[in-house]
Amino acid sequence: MKKPAAKKLTSLLGRSASAGVSLFFLVIIVVPILWVFVSSIKSGYEITSFPWALPKTPQWVNFNHAWSEAGIGHAFLNSLVVTLATLAILLPVGAMSAYILARYPFRGSSLIFGTFLGGMMFPNFLVIVPLFFLLRTLHILDTKVGLTVVYVAYSLSFTVFVLTGFFQTLPGELSEAAMIDGAGHSTTFWKVMLPLAKPGLIVVGIFNAIGLWNEYSLALVLVPSEANRTLPLGIANLTMTQQYQSDWGALFAGLVIVMLPVVVVYSIFREKINQTMLAGAVKG
Repeated sequence: MKKPAAKKLTSLLGRSASAGVSLFFLVIIVVPILWVFVSSIKSGYEITSFPWALPKTPQWVNFNHAWSEAGIGHAFLNSLVVTLATLAILLPVGAMSAYILARYPFRGSSLIFGTFLGGMMFPNFLVIVPLFFLLRTLHILDTKVGLTVVYVAYSLSFTVFVLTGFFQTLPGELSEAAMIDGAGHSTTFWKVMLPLAKPGLIVVGIFNAIGLWNEYSLALVLVPSEANRTLPLGIANLTMTQQYQSDWGALFAGLVIVMLPVVVVYSIFREKINQTMLAGAVKG
């Protein structure tokens, strides 16, 4: 009789400890985010004098200052254009490469796949100087086109790595049935296999979008002008300028503008991400 009770107590303690750890990490993640949101509608005096208090009167004008006067709006649009353009090129190219490597192995395919893996481990700062001179030679330095090309190359390794594993889990009988019905390789890929890989494309697209949205080092070197400045560069510039102007509310408003699209996108596709991860775990 004592063993079931002891086992039940151990299980209860284990669940309690797990819940406690989860709650701890939830607090240290959520509290800073909420603090940034609250600070974004406070005056500079309230932020410095009463950092943990709620605002007496919400200062929504902070967002106008950050968006218009500090140039965050222009940087936001630049990041949006570059991110969407990168994904529009990256996902089809990455999917085609991953499909060939996963479904049609050939001599040297393992070497090519290993090269993609090596690209994931290559530090960015080692290629910044060669990229700078290459883009300058091609006359696309300090342009959205040049930054988009670099971002596609930068993100291709991760995309191919993830989608190769995803295509390997898809049933080969479907592609064989399509070819028996007269479909060619191209039709089979675009009409049959790519729609089946939609969950994987969504997950890869979200992770790449978040990484590109927050990318700083490459953009700092490759787009030095204010006209093509992306959002991370705009926030860095806003941080330096607002320290002298003491407009801390605009600074926190700018941070909210950076975080909000990521939060919204994740909220929309949260269930799809969970389903894809679960499906991968079950298939594995």
